[in-house]
Amino acid sequence: MGILSNTISICQFRVAGDFPAGDLFQWASQRLAGNGFKSIDQGTAELSVGWVHLDDHRQSDFAAPGAFWRDHYLVFTLRRDQRRLPAALVKAYQQVAEHEYLAENPGLSRVPKQKKEDMKEAVRGMLLAKTLPIPSTWDAVWDTRTGLVTFASLSPAIIELFEGQFKKTFDGLRLVAVHPYARAEQVVTEELKPALAQANQAGSDAALDLIRSNQWLGWDFFLWVMFRTMHDTSEYRITCGGHGEMNEPFAAYVNDRLVLLSSGENGQQKITVAGPQDHFSEVRTALQNGKRITEATLYLEKEEHTWRVTLKGELFHFASLRAPAVRLEKDDSVDEHSEKEAVFFERMFVLEQGLQLFDSLYFIFLELRLGSGWEEESARIGKWLAESDAL
Repeated sequence: MGILSNTISICQFRVAGDFPAGDLFQWASQRLAGNGFKSIDQGTAELSVGWVHLDDHRQSDFAAPGAFWRDHYLVFTLRRDQRRLPAALVKAYQQVAEHEYLAENPGLSRVPKQKKEDMKEAVRGMLLAKTLPIPSTWDAVWDTRTGLVTFASLSPAIIELFEGQFKKTFDGLRLVAVHPYARAEQVVTEELKPALAQANQAGSDAALDLIRSNQWLGWDFFLWVMFRTMHDTSEYRITCGGHGEMNEPFAAYVNDRLVLLSSGENGQQKITVAGPQDHFSEVRTALQNGKRITEATLYLEKEEHTWRVTLKGELFHFASLRAPAVRLEKDDSVDEHSEKEAVFFERMFVLEQGLQLFDSLYFIFLELRLGSGWEEESARIGKWLAESDAL
C-alpha cells in the first residue's frame, strides 16, 4: 500500500549530514534522475533498483518539478524489479541438460565439474530470458522543513535497501531511524532533556544500542496507556506542533489487540490477546507473570476523526495505520495533475495530524515518566495490577 492509501504501514527517519549549497531542486532532480530505475524487461538481468515517480511507476525522469516536488515535500518511490527462479525448476532443467550431455558423450559416466557449472549458468540464462521480472514499489516522502522522511514499509530488508539507496543517491546525507529514544529527544522540551539523558540506558550513541537498551520506553508507555484506558482517563491535550491547534482535546486508548513477550531460560514466550478489552484481565495476568507489552492497537480520536494504528514498541513503527479517508470531489475544471497533488496534500495533512496526536500523547507520558510524578503513578499502576477482583 502506497503513501496515498487510507491504511498504510510507515516508519520514519531523520536526515543527517550537510546539505549541498545552491538550489535544492536542481540538486535533488539530478541525484534522483542519476539513480532512476532502469527496466530489465528486455534482458536477462535478475535485479534492478531505482527511483520512479510517485504517480507513475513507469517514469524515472525527474527533470520537471511536478515529478517529485510538492511545496516543501520531496516525494519519490523506490522500485525494485526482480526475476525469481524456483530452485526446483532450475534443478529440473539442469538434470535434463546433464542427461543430454552424457548421451552425447557415452564415454563419460559423469559431467565434469566445470561443464556442470557452465550448464547451470546456461540454464539460468535461458530461464531468466523467459521469466518476467516482478515489480515492487515503496513510497517515500521527505519533509524538507522538519528533515523527516516517511517510508511506506516495515520490512527490515526493504528498509535496509531504502537506506542504502538513499545514501547512494544523496551524497553526504544518511538516514537515522526515529526509534523510541530518538522520538523522545524530538518531542520533549529543553527542560526535560537532561532527565531524558540521565534515563538513557545505552552505553553509546549507536542506534542499535539506543533501541535495545531503552526498550523500557515502549514497555512503560504501553502500560501507562493501558492503565489510563482502563480508568477512563483517555482525554488529552495537543502539546506538540502541527496541524492541530495547541491545547486542543483529543482521546487516546488501547484496545482490540496486544502482544506481550518475555525472555527466560526456555527462550522467548509470546502471547497475543485479541478482541475488545473490558478489564484487560488476560493482559494483567501476563504482566504479573513478568511479560511486557511490546505491541498494541492504539486509537487516536479528535472530534469526529479516528486514527487506528498497531504500534510496534521496540522501534515505534506504525503498522496498518488507518487514517480518516481522503475524499476529494471530482472537478472537471481541474486537470488530473492538480487533482493528484490535492489528494497528496490532503493525505499528508491527515497522516501528519495523526502523528501529531501520537507525539503529544508520547510527550505527556514522558513528562510524567521523567518527572517526580512517576513514582506515584507507578504505585497506582502496581496496585491496579495486583487487584485480584478484576482478574
